[in-house]
Amino acid sequence: MQAKVSPVFQLFESQHQEAKALFLALGKQIKSKKAIELLGKMEFLELYADLMAKVHFEIEGLNFNIFSDFKEMKRSLRKIHHFKLAEKSLNDREEELGFKYGGYRIHLDKYKKKLYTDAFDLIVGSTLKSWDEFHQKAMTASRGIKPLAIHTAVNQIIQEELEFFNQDHKGAMDSKALKDTFEGLRTIIMLENTLIQMGFNSIFITGIHEEIGILKNNLKPWYSNHLSLQSLTHFLGTKQEVSKKYLDWVKELKAEKKILSSQAEKQAHQLFDKILG
Repeated sequence: MQAKVSPVFQLFESQHQEAKALFLALGKQIKSKKAIELLGKMEFLELYADLMAKVHFEIEGLNFNIFSDFKEMKRSLRKIHHFKLAEKSLNDREEELGFKYGGYRIHLDKYKKKLYTDAFDLIVGSTLKSWDEFHQKAMTASRGIKPLAIHTAVNQIIQEELEFFNQDHKGAMDSKALKDTFEGLRTIIMLENTLIQMGFNSIFITGIHEEIGILKNNLKPWYSNHLSLQSLTHFLGTKQEVSKKYLDWVKELKAEKKILSSQAEKQAHQLFDKILG
């Protein structure tokens, strides 16, 4: 007699079904909104594979075995998300100042065409069979798991994230540390929500849980600025001469990044002091 599938699998199944529907829609035409929605679903699905690997720690490479077919697709979708942030920054700049950044616009349009073509090729080159196999692997890994085992695995992953935070917490936080903090907080929030949906209490008290969400949201403008500056400086690095309007924009983005970094670092240190002691 087969062991029962853990109730936590219902969370996976719901996200898997929604992700599969988005995948089918993107197989007809790449739309930015749906691509970013699918990326969000895949963040959870990959985390679920990590969770199963923690539960079945005796099976080496289980998380890779479950999610490996979708890693390249996820990377492609993330590039689209990053592109959209850079494009929005350009749109906002042109609207605010009333003049155009034609060269950069052409550069982004060319990059967009390549990104969307690559993503489309990946999606149409994939099969529904891979989604069915993904579902089957996750379901098999979810059999015979006690709720307490899920709680323990969630706690282990959160503790690992906190160890990374502790390393970043000891000194000034550079761009990598802030980016890692943003991604780590996102992981913690997904895991905490998983526990709550299973009927457990969250690891952190309500006040800390709320502060984690606030810091993550406050890091979004920093992340957008970071990617916009990265994209613009990459474009300008290909030019022998750079006009004043571009130099002014880079200067403003750098000044904004300095302020946002300082604010995020201060808030992160305050939160980590409470969590880590």
